[in-house]
Amino acid sequence: MQQLIERSSLLQRVLLRLKESPAVALLGARQVGKTTLAQEIEKRFPKSKRFDLERPSSRAALESTPELVLSQAEGLIIVDEIQRMPSLFEILRPLCDRSDQKSTFLLLGNVSPDIVKGVSESLAGRIQFVHVGGLNLLETGNSSLQLLWLRGGFPRSFLAETDEMAWRWMEGFQQTFLERDIPALDSRIASQTLNRFWMMMAHYHGQIWNAAMIAQAMGRSPHLVNHYRDILAGTYMLRILQPWHENLSKRQVKSPKIYLRDSGILHYLLGIPSQEALRSHPRYGASWEGFAIEQILSVHGDKEAYFWSTQRGAELDLLLLREGKRWGFEFKCSDAPTTSRSMHIAVEDLKLDHLWIVYPGAEKYSLTDKITAISLEEALLVISVSSIAQ
Repeated sequence: MQQLIERSSLLQRVLLRLKESPAVALLGARQVGKTTLAQEIEKRFPKSKRFDLERPSSRAALESTPELVLSQAEGLIIVDEIQRMPSLFEILRPLCDRSDQKSTFLLLGNVSPDIVKGVSESLAGRIQFVHVGGLNLLETGNSSLQLLWLRGGFPRSFLAETDEMAWRWMEGFQQTFLERDIPALDSRIASQTLNRFWMMMAHYHGQIWNAAMIAQAMGRSPHLVNHYRDILAGTYMLRILQPWHENLSKRQVKSPKIYLRDSGILHYLLGIPSQEALRSHPRYGASWEGFAIEQILSVHGDKEAYFWSTQRGAELDLLLLREGKRWGFEFKCSDAPTTSRSMHIAVEDLKLDHLWIVYPGAEKYSLTDKITAISLEEALLVISVSSIAQ
């Protein structure tokens, strides 16, 4: 299957940001589609200039006289692999403040602003960030649900002609990520060590983070394994979902949950090559949970997104706070999910406006006045979370 997936919603979002700000950063994992998106954006500008900091010629130009080169350029200025030259952020600040404003900057990076030191301080008030995630179900179509779940959202994996070709792509991605990307961020981390940690995270996918336990298993300090976790999170390989806790009578879990963000990478690390193997795997339910969470957050945003759990076992997979309302999500990998005592406790204790059980089926049906089972497609199609109940 050789084709391009139209990402019109993401494209329009970036174009709007470029009208509002002198600089926009597209951030996301390597090979997730940022360069392809930038090429589509470039077509909308009569003048443009591109610098790819992985190319020696671009690096040489911006290392020798960066301020002169960038100040003379006009139109859309694209800088790819921006994390390789964080010193550029200081140089961009006065250029973004020019009264004549001859240029707009589109910056592409593989790491979060927390990892690239100085970006938030240097360009505060001058830059907007757009996260470019993997393909979502709205972009691929609901008929591709099983394929997207198995292979994940990296375009080259999803669009591969066979599962075997997708598997080989992920093998190459893993090697490149460990041997090229990680040393550029922290040369002190051995690729074999981080690979072992990454494999462990696949087995801990969807579980509460316990640094002491993982440190003991690896023979490292808790401080080091927290650093490994933050590196994977900062390169968009790992999602750290924070717990929600408030002044309730129940003792609540206050450690985060961790998920591998891409289901295809998860399945590769777990050795799950096919849909048949996935259905019989012990992590089948955890895989669906992480996949569905990532899909929902890719559409509805990951600000004010939490999970909730108590020491006595009541829990909620995902809590979204939106416009003063509380929306709850549970993810069940069954043909006809039903309510549980835990769901009723979550509705009552968290004062949820509604709770949706998201499952791989197609039917929508109410279980109580505040609990409804829906498909993943329907959870993504709504313009706002609140319209699901209408």
